[in-house]
Order: sequence, then structure tokens, then C-alpha cells
Amino acid sequence: MAEETEKKLLIDVARLDPEGETLEGEADIVDLDEPFVKPFGGVRYSLKAQLFGTELLVRGRLEQDFDLVCSRCGETFDTTVKVDDFTASVEVSQKDQFADLTVDARECIILALPTYPVCAEDCPGFAQKAEKPKGDDRWSALDGLKVE
Repeated sequence: MAEETEKKLLIDVARLDPEGETLEGEADIVDLDEPFVKPFGGVRYSLKAQLFGTELLVRGRLEQDFDLVCSRCGETFDTTVKVDDFTASVEVSQKDQFADLTVDARECIILALPTYPVCAEDCPGFAQKAEKPKGDDRWSALDGLKVE
């Protein structure tokens, strides 16, 4: 019932069961030109689609795998972004054969991406160096300063 085409997530409204249907599959709809966020594979979906008069209501789950760069240490890691409460409502008419959910699904996945991705909760980040440069004694006059 859902059709995977190049960069589209379409639902065949004309053939949709009036009681609703569960649609599952994968569609390659997320392509980002970002050096730190690289999707791989397609968006996996499990959706329940049902017509209510001229409204197509679609609810379900979306998942997409990504290569992300850790905001603490700079290392690349894989993660899966999951959206468990995807909901879309599309107005359809008698002449519409397909409903396009591409934009709604794509935006939902992108909004679910972490703002500051971290490879692990205990990631220490970059190694900090607190050593004083050799031969630099400009600040040594402050070593004996007493503040009250």
C-alpha cells in the first residue's frame, strides 16, 4: 500500500482499506548535506493509515540510522533516531491517488536528532592539557599575590 519511490514516502489512497491498514517498509527520504550528520539506509516505518472522509490520518513509528560526530570528543559513532509518536493528517480528494508523507516524515526525523550528540554518557571529551608553557614567566609575579 505504501510505495517506495526515489526520495518519496507515498500512500496509495485509492487502494486503502476503509477500515485502515498497517503499512511497513523503508524509504530513502532523508538526505542531509552536513559533515557531522550522515544518514545511512532509509527511514524504516510502521504506520497505521485510515481515511476519515477526506482526511487521511497516519500514525506510527519511524526509525533512521545515522553516523554522528560526538560533540565532546569529536569521534564518529552510529546511532538510531526513533520517533514513536509520528502523526500526520493529509487532506485528500476523490481524484488523489497518492498521499505524500515525505516532508512530514523527513521533518519529524530531523527534529528528533540530538542537538549535541554524545557517543557515550560518560564520554570524557578532549584530553585537557593544563601545563604551563616552558620559559613563559610573565604571570609568575602573581604567584605571591595575597587576596583578602
